[in-house]
Amino acid sequence: MLDKIKNRCKATTLHYSFFNSIDDVPSYDWTSINYKKNLFFTKDYLSTLEHSLSKSISFRYIVFYEKNEPLGIAVTQLIRFNTEDLKFHEFPCKISDTIKNTFMKSMDVRVLICGNLFSCGEHGFLYSDKISAKEAFENLSEALKEIRKSEGSDKPSFILLKEFWPTSFNQSDHIKNQKFREFSIDVNMVLQLQSNWNTFDDYLASMKTKFRTRAKKVFKKSSQIVVKNLNIDDIDEYKNEIDTLYLSVLEKADFKIGKLNALTFRNLKKTLKDSFIFKAYFLNDKLVGFTTSFILDNAVEANHIGIDYTYNTLYDIYQRMLYDYVDLAIINKVCQLRLGRTAEIIKSCVGAKPVEMKLYVRHGNSISNKLLKPLVEFISPSEYEVRNPFKLQLG
Repeated sequence: MLDKIKNRCKATTLHYSFFNSIDDVPSYDWTSINYKKNLFFTKDYLSTLEHSLSKSISFRYIVFYEKNEPLGIAVTQLIRFNTEDLKFHEFPCKISDTIKNTFMKSMDVRVLICGNLFSCGEHGFLYSDKISAKEAFENLSEALKEIRKSEGSDKPSFILLKEFWPTSFNQSDHIKNQKFREFSIDVNMVLQLQSNWNTFDDYLASMKTKFRTRAKKVFKKSSQIVVKNLNIDDIDEYKNEIDTLYLSVLEKADFKIGKLNALTFRNLKKTLKDSFIFKAYFLNDKLVGFTTSFILDNAVEANHIGIDYTYNTLYDIYQRMLYDYVDLAIINKVCQLRLGRTAEIIKSCVGAKPVEMKLYVRHGNSISNKLLKPLVEFISPSEYEVRNPFKLQLG
């Protein structure tokens, strides 16, 4: 098992160090690359995630150097899941029966992920502008292969890089030179906030009558719902209900690879304070739902939710949650609200638009990796419909 290993990348003058815990990574080296303070790369966030989930997930961290100068950092997780956990009839990418029957029979699969298993976006790899994208991704590939080898007989079958925004495709595509295969997944639904939305009423005023009426109807149906921001003690008090609500949503998920719990949410709240929001939805003092979100510099990222589906239709809980996310984004004066994948139609009704995301994968075995090419060609994002709720076409 890796503790701290230094290696020289084959193709360049860079070398890299591996760490099993973010607490062991030199703070200066790490923060000098994450100088923009991306929350998902902060040591506080990663330490909280690692300590909360270490029983089910192994974490690895990489720092790249030229001589003694840090030039890049990477966050990885080693996970194991059984392919029976994948609901292929609801899978976010269309996969042919041939793939399912031939390659995805019931079996345990170990995967090395560069990225964040619990958040969409580019939260796996950062590098200095002192090196090119080509050089950066060459080094990343070499380091990831070295981590894989270090696991010995239990080494992962696949290496996965997740997920890149369209503005980064020109850079991230360099990983394809390292025998990684690209594929697209379901779109991320993103609302671009307008500068004249100073209040939620401003947002409603920008909508077409039909969608403004719909929003008011949602608030009327959910008028008995009381929404509260929970602190650490509150999350402790309702931890059992939170776990039950979270699992009710997870059971409907397309696939279940890694899961959080009330303890994780509590620890995130303790560490991140106002950067992590936990909203609880009560009906007659009964907890019937919750949402979590991260407040970033220029965006609010909607994260995990929990719902008691017994009450969802009657009280429009999920739709109310989406409007509350919009309100939160307006209050925090950010540029974007990132609502994540799935439920494209209902998210587009609040104004979110689809943004393509891209992943890259390779198999550890060179022969199996060649077989990946025809497999990923079978994979395509699910079809979806979107609505435009605004009077004017917003950018």
